[in-house]
Amino acid sequence: MAWRIHETVLRGEIDNRVRGRVKGRFWLKGREQPITLDLSGNCRRDLAGCSVRFENPKAKSTPDENVDLAPGQDGVAGDITASRKVRVFDVPLEQALDMLKKGEIPPEHMANSLYLEWFSETNGRVVIESADYKMDISTPAWTLSPEEEKKQIAETRQAMLDWLERLDEALARKREEFDPENDKPLDEFACEKFMRESDARTDKYVELLKKYEGHPNQEKIVAREMGWTWLEEALEADERGALPPREPMEVPELVPNPLTKGADWVRDENGHIHHPLAKRAFETSMAIWHYCDDRGLLKENGDVDLAEMVFQFQTTGAKIAGALDSLAYGEELREGSFIVAALKRALGYLHKSIAASDKVAEKKLIDAKRLESFRAELFGVRAEILDLMQRFRAETA
Repeated sequence: MAWRIHETVLRGEIDNRVRGRVKGRFWLKGREQPITLDLSGNCRRDLAGCSVRFENPKAKSTPDENVDLAPGQDGVAGDITASRKVRVFDVPLEQALDMLKKGEIPPEHMANSLYLEWFSETNGRVVIESADYKMDISTPAWTLSPEEEKKQIAETRQAMLDWLERLDEALARKREEFDPENDKPLDEFACEKFMRESDARTDKYVELLKKYEGHPNQEKIVAREMGWTWLEEALEADERGALPPREPMEVPELVPNPLTKGADWVRDENGHIHHPLAKRAFETSMAIWHYCDDRGLLKENGDVDLAEMVFQFQTTGAKIAGALDSLAYGEELREGSFIVAALKRALGYLHKSIAASDKVAEKKLIDAKRLESFRAELFGVRAEILDLMQRFRAETA
C-alpha cells in the first residue's frame, strides 16, 4: 500500500539544487524529530534546481493518517511538483458534501497543489499532497532541458512500475501459500490470507485510480496495469460498439429466513435487516459519536485518542456487519471459516478502540460514567464476538 499524508504535516523543506539529488525533511504532528529525505532523481521542471519551504496552516492530528514512517527516507524521487492541478471547493467541506448528497454542484475552482512523491526502501510509496500549504520557492540554481524533462518523466514512471511490480510479487507469494481451487474447504487461517491478498490488490487498484485520475483512458490503463486483459479488451470493444446491448437483469429479492429471526437477524427501526450484534455495535457507535459531537469533542483539532476510540469502534461495527449480516438469508451463505476470519478482523479494530478508551479515561476527556457505560459495551461486544467465533469454529471442526 501507499502512505498518503497531508493533514498531519506541520512544515517541511526539499532541496533539488544539486542535480540528480533531492534532499529534505518534514515534521509531522505528534513527532518531535523530523523525517529526512535523501532521494535520487529530480523534481519536475517547476521545482527543478530549487529549494522549497512549505508550511501547513491547517495541520491537525487525524486517525486516517498513519504517521509511523521510518525517520530516514532513502530511495527514488517520484513526481515532485507544485503545479499539479486539483479541484478545490469554495465552501467548507461539510457543506460541499451536503450539497453533493442533495444532487447539487458545490462551487469550486482549480488550484495548484504541492505534490511530493517518493519510493523509499523502508516504506514503499509515500505521497504528500495538498493545495492548502504555504510555499516559498527559491530561484532555480539550474533548469531542466526538454531532454532532461523527458528523462525525468520516464524515470518517474519506471519508479511507479517498479513499485507496482513489487506489489505483484508480494501478491504472488501470498497466492503460493494456498490454493483457492483446492477441493478441501479453506480453514480460518487460509481465509485470513485470502483477505490480506484481497486488501493488497485493492490497495494497488486504488493507487492506480489516483495515479491516472483525469486521464481520458484511465479505465483501460488501470485494467492493463492490474493484469485484467479481459477487461481492457472489453472496454475497447465497448468503445467500438462491438459488444451487444446490455439486457436488464432481474435480481430476485432476498428474503430472510423466518426460522432464524432473533438469532441471526433482526430489523432496525427502518425495517432493514441486521445481525443482532451488528445492530448493537452500530447503535453503540452512533450513540458515542453523537455524545462527543454534540459537545464539540470531534472537531478538527480535537483529541486524537478520543477520535481513535470512536473511529475504531465504528470500523468494528462495519466489519461485524460484513461478517454476519448475510446469515439472515440461509445456510448456503454460512461459511464458518470465513466468518471466524472476518470476526478476527473486527476484534482487531475493537482492541484498538479499547486501548484508545484507556487513554481517554486517563485524560478525563468525557464524563466518567458515560465512558464507563461505553467501555462496558466495548467489552460486551467483545464477549459476543468471542462466543460467535467459538460457535462457528465448532461448526467447521
